[in-house]
Amino acid sequence: MRTSKRTILLKTALVATTAISLGLIGCTAATPLAERYQQDNERTGSADGRIVEIPVDERGAPVSFTGTTEYGDPIASDDYAGQVYVVNFWYAACGPCIVEAPMLEEIWQKYQDDGVGFLGVNIYDQPATAVAFAEDNGITYPSVIDVTDGRVKQAFAGVTPIQATPTTLVLDREGRVAARIIGQLESASILDVLVSDALEETT
Repeated sequence: MRTSKRTILLKTALVATTAISLGLIGCTAATPLAERYQQDNERTGSADGRIVEIPVDERGAPVSFTGTTEYGDPIASDDYAGQVYVVNFWYAACGPCIVEAPMLEEIWQKYQDDGVGFLGVNIYDQPATAVAFAEDNGITYPSVIDVTDGRVKQAFAGVTPIQATPTTLVLDREGRVAARIIGQLESASILDVLVSDALEETT
Protein backbone atom coordinates (compact mmCIF):
# COMPACT_ATOMS: atom_id res chain seq x y z
CA MET A 1 0.00 0.00 0.00
CA ARG A 2 1.23 3.45 -0.85
CA THR A 3 2.34 5.88 1.82
CA SER A 4 1.44 9.06 -0.07
CA LYS A 5 -0.14 12.07 1.61
CA ARG A 6 -3.47 10.93 0.18
CA THR A 7 -3.09 7.50 1.76
CA ILE A 8 -2.22 9.10 5.09
CA LEU A 9 -5.36 11.26 4.80
CA LEU A 10 -7.41 8.19 4.02
CA LYS A 11 -6.08 6.35 7.06
CA THR A 12 -6.70 9.36 9.29
CA ALA A 13 -10.31 9.59 8.15
CA LEU A 14 -10.77 5.89 8.81
CA VAL A 15 -9.34 6.02 12.32
CA ALA A 16 -11.66 8.90 13.18
CA THR A 17 -14.69 6.79 12.30
CA THR A 18 -13.65 3.36 13.59
CA ALA A 19 -16.21 3.27 16.39
CA ILE A 20 -19.02 3.93 13.95
CA SER A 21 -17.78 1.47 11.35
CA LEU A 22 -17.66 -1.36 13.87
CA GLY A 23 -21.40 -1.03 14.22
CA LEU A 24 -22.27 -0.36 10.58
CA ILE A 25 -19.71 -2.29 8.57
CA GLY A 26 -22.34 -3.96 6.39
CA CYS A 27 -25.72 -5.57 6.05
CA THR A 28 -24.45 -9.09 5.43
CA ALA A 29 -21.73 -11.18 6.99
CA ALA A 30 -20.82 -14.83 6.58
CA THR A 31 -18.65 -14.87 9.71
CA PRO A 32 -18.49 -12.87 12.98
CA LEU A 33 -17.15 -9.33 12.66
CA ALA A 34 -13.84 -9.90 14.46
CA GLU A 35 -13.14 -13.03 12.42
CA ARG A 36 -13.91 -11.24 9.14
CA TYR A 37 -11.52 -8.44 10.08
CA GLN A 38 -8.80 -10.98 10.85
CA GLN A 39 -9.34 -12.92 7.64
CA ASP A 40 -9.28 -9.82 5.45
CA ASN A 41 -6.20 -8.47 7.23
CA GLU A 42 -4.38 -11.73 6.54
CA ARG A 43 -5.25 -11.53 2.84
CA THR A 44 -4.40 -7.87 2.33
CA GLY A 45 -1.77 -7.05 4.91
CA SER A 46 -3.87 -4.04 5.86
CA ALA A 47 -3.91 -2.85 9.46
CA ASP A 48 -7.67 -2.44 9.24
CA GLY A 49 -8.72 -4.51 6.24
CA ARG A 50 -11.75 -2.40 5.32
CA ILE A 51 -10.03 0.07 2.99
CA VAL A 52 -7.28 -1.14 0.69
CA GLU A 53 -5.45 0.53 -2.18
CA ILE A 54 -3.90 -2.13 -4.43
CA PRO A 55 -0.50 -1.37 -6.00
CA VAL A 56 -0.54 -1.34 -9.80
CA ASP A 57 1.70 -4.40 -10.11
CA GLU A 58 -0.51 -6.42 -7.75
CA ARG A 59 -3.87 -5.87 -9.41
CA GLY A 60 -5.77 -8.73 -10.96
CA ALA A 61 -7.21 -9.07 -14.42
CA PRO A 62 -9.66 -6.52 -15.82
CA VAL A 63 -13.23 -7.23 -14.77
CA SER A 64 -15.63 -8.06 -17.59
CA PHE A 65 -19.40 -7.98 -17.15
CA THR A 66 -22.71 -7.32 -18.86
CA GLY A 67 -26.07 -6.52 -17.35
CA THR A 68 -29.25 -4.46 -17.46
CA THR A 69 -29.96 -1.29 -15.49
CA GLU A 70 -33.03 -0.53 -13.41
CA TYR A 71 -34.36 1.39 -16.43
CA GLY A 72 -33.98 -1.61 -18.75
CA ASP A 73 -30.89 -0.34 -20.55
CA PRO A 74 -28.01 -2.70 -21.40
CA ILE A 75 -24.71 -1.90 -19.71
CA ALA A 76 -21.29 -3.54 -19.77
CA SER A 77 -17.71 -3.13 -18.65
CA ASP A 78 -16.88 -2.04 -22.20
CA ASP A 79 -18.94 1.11 -21.58
CA TYR A 80 -16.25 2.19 -19.08
CA ALA A 81 -13.23 1.33 -21.23
CA GLY A 82 -10.35 3.72 -20.58
CA GLN A 83 -12.13 5.33 -17.61
CA VAL A 84 -11.62 5.30 -13.88
CA TYR A 85 -14.93 4.17 -12.43
CA VAL A 86 -16.59 3.33 -9.13
CA VAL A 87 -18.78 0.27 -8.51
CA ASN A 88 -21.02 0.10 -5.44
CA PHE A 89 -22.83 -3.07 -4.33
CA TRP A 90 -26.11 -2.28 -2.55
CA TYR A 91 -29.81 -2.95 -2.05
CA ALA A 92 -32.66 -0.73 -0.91
CA ALA A 93 -33.34 -2.17 2.57
CA CYS A 94 -29.66 -2.04 3.56
CA GLY A 95 -29.31 0.65 6.26
CA PRO A 96 -25.64 1.47 5.56
CA CYS A 97 -26.47 1.69 1.83
CA ILE A 98 -29.00 4.41 2.61
CA VAL A 99 -26.51 6.29 4.81
CA GLU A 100 -23.73 6.28 2.21
CA ALA A 101 -25.92 7.03 -0.82
CA PRO A 102 -25.53 10.85 -0.68
CA MET A 103 -21.75 10.48 -0.27
CA LEU A 104 -21.53 8.37 -3.42
CA GLU A 105 -23.66 10.87 -5.33
CA GLU A 106 -21.45 13.71 -4.06
CA ILE A 107 -18.31 12.12 -5.49
CA TRP A 108 -20.11 11.21 -8.72
CA GLN A 109 -21.13 14.84 -9.16
CA LYS A 110 -17.60 16.02 -8.39
CA TYR A 111 -15.81 13.75 -10.87
CA GLN A 112 -18.20 12.99 -13.71
CA ASP A 113 -16.87 15.91 -15.76
CA ASP A 114 -13.41 14.36 -15.38
CA GLY A 115 -14.61 11.22 -17.12
CA VAL A 116 -15.08 9.11 -13.99
CA GLY A 117 -17.92 6.60 -14.22
CA PHE A 118 -20.23 5.38 -11.45
CA LEU A 119 -22.26 2.18 -11.38
CA GLY A 120 -24.38 0.56 -8.70
CA VAL A 121 -24.88 -3.20 -8.54
CA ASN A 122 -28.20 -3.99 -6.88
CA ILE A 123 -27.91 -7.53 -5.59
CA TYR A 124 -31.45 -8.02 -4.22
CA ASP A 125 -34.18 -5.74 -5.60
CA GLN A 126 -36.42 -5.67 -8.63
CA PRO A 127 -36.12 -2.67 -10.98
CA ALA A 128 -39.08 -0.72 -9.54
CA THR A 129 -37.56 -0.80 -6.05
CA ALA A 130 -34.19 0.35 -7.34
CA VAL A 131 -35.80 3.20 -9.27
CA ALA A 132 -37.73 4.31 -6.18
CA PHE A 133 -34.53 4.24 -4.12
CA ALA A 134 -32.72 6.39 -6.68
CA GLU A 135 -35.56 8.91 -6.75
CA ASP A 136 -35.89 9.04 -2.95
CA ASN A 137 -32.15 9.46 -2.40
CA GLY A 138 -31.23 11.67 -5.34
CA ILE A 139 -29.05 9.08 -7.08
CA THR A 140 -28.41 9.95 -10.72
CA TYR A 141 -26.00 7.19 -11.84
CA PRO A 142 -27.31 3.80 -13.03
CA SER A 143 -27.40 0.45 -11.27
CA VAL A 144 -27.27 -3.06 -12.67
CA ILE A 145 -30.12 -5.28 -11.47
CA ASP A 146 -28.21 -8.41 -10.46
CA VAL A 147 -30.76 -10.29 -8.35
CA THR A 148 -31.65 -12.97 -10.91
CA ASP A 149 -28.31 -14.62 -11.56
CA GLY A 150 -25.69 -12.58 -9.70
CA ARG A 151 -23.38 -12.56 -12.73
CA VAL A 152 -22.02 -9.07 -12.14
CA LYS A 153 -21.21 -9.71 -8.48
CA GLN A 154 -19.55 -13.00 -9.43
CA ALA A 155 -17.40 -11.23 -12.00
CA PHE A 156 -16.04 -8.86 -9.36
CA ALA A 157 -15.81 -11.48 -6.61
CA GLY A 158 -13.47 -13.42 -8.87
CA VAL A 159 -10.76 -10.78 -8.45
CA THR A 160 -11.40 -9.12 -5.06
CA PRO A 161 -13.09 -9.95 -1.74
CA ILE A 162 -16.71 -8.84 -1.49
CA GLN A 163 -17.72 -9.86 2.02
CA ALA A 164 -20.42 -7.38 2.93
CA THR A 165 -23.07 -5.13 1.48
CA PRO A 166 -22.32 -2.35 0.79
CA THR A 167 -18.93 -2.78 -0.84
CA THR A 168 -17.41 -0.05 -3.01
CA LEU A 169 -14.67 -0.59 -5.59
CA VAL A 170 -12.56 1.85 -7.60
CA LEU A 171 -11.37 0.54 -10.96
CA ASP A 172 -8.43 1.91 -12.92
CA ARG A 173 -8.40 2.82 -16.61
CA GLU A 174 -7.58 -0.77 -17.53
CA GLY A 175 -10.65 -2.08 -15.76
CA ARG A 176 -8.76 -3.55 -12.80
CA VAL A 177 -9.74 -3.14 -9.15
CA ALA A 178 -7.45 -0.44 -7.74
CA ALA A 179 -9.10 0.03 -4.33
CA ARG A 180 -11.93 -1.34 -2.25
CA ILE A 181 -14.03 -0.34 0.74
CA ILE A 182 -15.74 -3.25 2.46
CA GLY A 183 -18.75 -2.04 4.41
CA GLN A 184 -20.25 1.41 4.71
CA LEU A 185 -18.41 4.41 3.29
CA GLU A 186 -17.83 6.57 6.35
CA SER A 187 -17.15 9.85 4.55
CA ALA A 188 -17.12 11.17 1.01
CA SER A 189 -13.51 12.27 1.53
CA ILE A 190 -12.35 8.65 1.71
CA LEU A 191 -13.76 7.83 -1.73
CA ASP A 192 -12.49 11.18 -2.99
CA VAL A 193 -8.95 10.13 -2.06
CA LEU A 194 -9.24 6.77 -3.81
CA VAL A 195 -10.71 8.21 -7.01
CA SER A 196 -8.13 10.99 -7.09
CA ASP A 197 -5.29 8.49 -6.69
CA ALA A 198 -6.63 6.38 -9.57
CA LEU A 199 -6.98 9.43 -11.81
CA GLU A 200 -3.39 10.47 -11.15
CA GLU A 201 -1.99 7.16 -12.34
CA THR A 202 -0.37 7.14 -15.77
CA THR A 203 -1.30 4.49 -18.31
